[in-house]
Amino acid sequence: MSVDLELVLFDIGGVLGTNGWDREQRTAAAVRFDLDADDVQYRHEETIGDLESGRISLDEYLDVTVFCRRRAFTREEFKAFMLAQSEPWPESIAVARNVAASRRVRLATFNNESAELNEHRIRLFGLHEIFATFFSSCWLGVRKPTLAAYRRVLGMTQADPGRTVFIDDRPQNLSPAEGLGMQVILFTGARSLREELRTFGVIGARES
Repeated sequence: MSVDLELVLFDIGGVLGTNGWDREQRTAAAVRFDLDADDVQYRHEETIGDLESGRISLDEYLDVTVFCRRRAFTREEFKAFMLAQSEPWPESIAVARNVAASRRVRLATFNNESAELNEHRIRLFGLHEIFATFFSSCWLGVRKPTLAAYRRVLGMTQADPGRTVFIDDRPQNLSPAEGLGMQVILFTGARSLREELRTFGVIGARES
């Protein structure tokens, strides 16, 4: 592919590891702590935008969604469970590490996440060793797929959209990027991601 890339953006949840606090994690929490899943989901939908945009803290979110009534477990126990749901995907992380080692492009993450979970996942996945910049909704103040999020990333990097590739596992998050002229890759697995990035020339033929 004859595109001279300058910036590669990786989503985190669903690309470099499990999601942080998506439906499957909330379902597991409802089972583990014997919560009314429908009630938690309703309260979650009311507050997740503010949480992931950095307008409320994780404690404020939990006050509304879980600790709105007396519980038989502590806030610390619930938070520990939340954090434990994050698992890195070594094969995908190895792809990002290979791109970083090539020194052919700038790398950054671009994801929706609350601050406390995001910082935990960056440490757990070892992402500070690969990425110099983390464009996370909790610090951007806006979330994907809102166009403002993509425009802020492009503005802060001053990258040419046509020379930027964005990797995400959700088509709805890729559409706005395409609309702004960015190259996109729908993540389906580490092996196919490696091959697609190889066609862009940011991973060498011998790198695996």
